[in-house]
Amino acid sequence: MICPSRPSIVSFASVVSFVVCAFTSPVSAQAVSQRGFVDARGALFPQDTPTDSQNVVGDFLVREEVFAKPASWIQFAAGVDARANSHGQVERAWRLDVRDRGVLRPAFSIRRLSATLARGPLTVDVGKQFIRWGKADIVTPTDRFAPRDFLNVVDTEFLAVTGARVMVQWGAETVDAVWVPFFTPSRMPLLDQRWTAVPVTDDPLTLIDVSAAPPNGSQSGVRWGHTGSGYELSLSYFNGFNHLPNIEGRAGTTPSQVEIFRQYPDLQSYGVDAAVPTRWLTLKGEVAYSTTSAVGADEYVVYVVQLERQTGEWLIVGGYAGEIVTLRRAQLTFAPDRGLTRSLVGRASYTIDANRSAAIEAAVRQNGDGAYVKGEYSQARGQHWRATMTGAVIRGRSDDFLGQYRRNSHLTFSLRYSF
Repeated sequence: MICPSRPSIVSFASVVSFVVCAFTSPVSAQAVSQRGFVDARGALFPQDTPTDSQNVVGDFLVREEVFAKPASWIQFAAGVDARANSHGQVERAWRLDVRDRGVLRPAFSIRRLSATLARGPLTVDVGKQFIRWGKADIVTPTDRFAPRDFLNVVDTEFLAVTGARVMVQWGAETVDAVWVPFFTPSRMPLLDQRWTAVPVTDDPLTLIDVSAAPPNGSQSGVRWGHTGSGYELSLSYFNGFNHLPNIEGRAGTTPSQVEIFRQYPDLQSYGVDAAVPTRWLTLKGEVAYSTTSAVGADEYVVYVVQLERQTGEWLIVGGYAGEIVTLRRAQLTFAPDRGLTRSLVGRASYTIDANRSAAIEAAVRQNGDGAYVKGEYSQARGQHWRATMTGAVIRGRSDDFLGQYRRNSHLTFSLRYSF
């Protein structure tokens, strides 16, 4: 494993700071800000899996973000990541990655690089950015411009996409139009590691990735929102690709080998989301119908109904995520969004004081075939240090989306220094 030295990491972050400052010079010191952190994390998996006997995994991440606002109508944002990992999940190439399309996490990457122009009712974002749609938590059916890193299926982070976003707001109406020229797929679990579940056989199977490169086509979408008296309503349309693949298994050169071929089908999605706040709680609903012209892909409806309540230091969210398959054609998919449907889902967080917080998240299949519970406790010390402990328990049947990861219950500890 190649671990970047501290001088290299500092230099890498400084490059971005220099570039942003060069574009905005001369700019007063008050117009430039930065934030960043160094995070060291260790995960303990008590059980082996058929493909992975590594029980301790270490991660190291340095993130630096710089923001420059040379005028009231424009802002630049740049962010970089530097990573290392003890279990072969990070590339060993010394290159600066921009597009986030690799099987492994890049050792050095541009996390974001964008410009925001705002004038009156018009806001334009151009560059590599995070685009989120929808109102629901845990499962968000309309959130189609938000691929994720699924190297750990129950502990994910979003990947930015490169494109242009135009938002116009007048009165109670909002129109949000997005164009993304480069498709960014979600990062899949590695085939030889524990988050890829394989059948248990007398002769262990070896999975070989023979997938072609992800498609290069563009994606687009538009979302209209209305804020009424006592409610919010949005309608959305997406045209592009599913960032989660269909999977085809083929016989390899030996009986114990299976070739894995991933395809990212075209996708058109029609969505509705709404929120109705009341005195006691907020009712949220979200639904999306996804259709495709791909021969081997499903067409389906995913919907979420949830209740949300903020009381004192508590934030409590609970609801149901469902799915209706209108046309079943896929033999095998990797679809965590659909895998969490037909489930009761919930999350509760509690702010103990200014330095301490706790949270718990859970999903339980309605038939009881799969479940997971994840709890987290976090404590800060001073202005810079924060320690976080997270535990995840996963149970269920081997043929259930959640249950297939039943050997992946784990405990994670992270220590972060923010600057």
